[in-house]
Amino acid sequence: MTDGDRWAWVEVDLDAIAHNVEVLAETVAPAEVWAVVKADGYGHGAVEVARTAIEAGASGLCVALVQEGVQLRRAGLTAPVLVLSEQPPETAPLIVEHDLTPTVYRRDFLQALVSAGPTDLGVHLKIDTGMQRVGVHPHAAAAVAESIVGRSPELRLAGVYTHLATADGVDDDSKGATADQLERFDDALARIPALDVAPRVHAANSAAAIAHADARRDLARVGIAAYGISPSDDLADHPTMRRLRPAIAVRARVSLVKQVRSASRISYGLRHRFDHDTTVATVPIGYADGVPRRLWATGGQVLIGGRRHPIVGVVTMDQLMIDCGDSDVRVGDEVTLLGAQGDDRIRPEEWAHRLDTIGYEIVCGFSERLPRLHRRSIES
Repeated sequence: MTDGDRWAWVEVDLDAIAHNVEVLAETVAPAEVWAVVKADGYGHGAVEVARTAIEAGASGLCVALVQEGVQLRRAGLTAPVLVLSEQPPETAPLIVEHDLTPTVYRRDFLQALVSAGPTDLGVHLKIDTGMQRVGVHPHAAAAVAESIVGRSPELRLAGVYTHLATADGVDDDSKGATADQLERFDDALARIPALDVAPRVHAANSAAAIAHADARRDLARVGIAAYGISPSDDLADHPTMRRLRPAIAVRARVSLVKQVRSASRISYGLRHRFDHDTTVATVPIGYADGVPRRLWATGGQVLIGGRRHPIVGVVTMDQLMIDCGDSDVRVGDEVTLLGAQGDDRIRPEEWAHRLDTIGYEIVCGFSERLPRLHRRSIES
């Protein structure tokens, strides 16, 4: 499907992805960059982003699901692929077959991997240093590491890592929590004799890669920053963040133009009442595509002809309406929901602010109904 098949689509600027990976690699050097391409590359297209990231200097890739790793392998990508949490034991044969790098922290899962018959399968041990989501307790890390080494030649301890919960904050509490986690991590590492085999050690996500040099270690797992989106408002003005370029644009075309009268109402519930005569454009994109239903109520805008216009009325499943005022708008005109048009740009972070969420949720929310157009040297 292309934008000629449907009047709504996502554009992804692969040059921006490459640029961002290069900047981040420069920032974290001598640590490696591993690009996080889970959730279909944060909505940007996992395979295309992964290829671009590797070409730009990333040494490895990270996913959330075994199925995501298999997709990369079937697309011909041969770089290391780390699966970021333990998976159902039933997936162990797929992990072995496709040479994925599993995360481990429970002996039951280790046994499932061994039962799948690997030879020298590299695994990464995850330590829970304070986020309390997944991982082995720091006091038990050495025992699990020794259990991995003891299952040689089937398994090999290829990495040890943790995940930082507050690296995207700049206040004293956030910095203190990050420092505490890194201290717990280092204490746990010091008790692991198996580290003599020199596995990769890592702790940095995008935020830590940008703002916490002591977290970079051997590699940085770079996700949201690779797409040019800030991990948080606190880091939006960081010098490294200012060098990055947003890669995504969401565009559509006007499907209908009509004149409406003052005092008339529009969309489900007739919640919006016009206080002036105006021109309204209908755009064939809605919440089934990933435009949040309540964006209209929080001041959501689009760009048409380089000018901002407000969304009016509840965003419906397949369509939304725009108050175009006295602008000369016609059927087929391009509408930019995210991205640049003229001298203006609407960023995912703008939607996030309006909706009290984060840029991650915005870009991950665009559905498969929207075709992805991967391009080089585009204005996104």
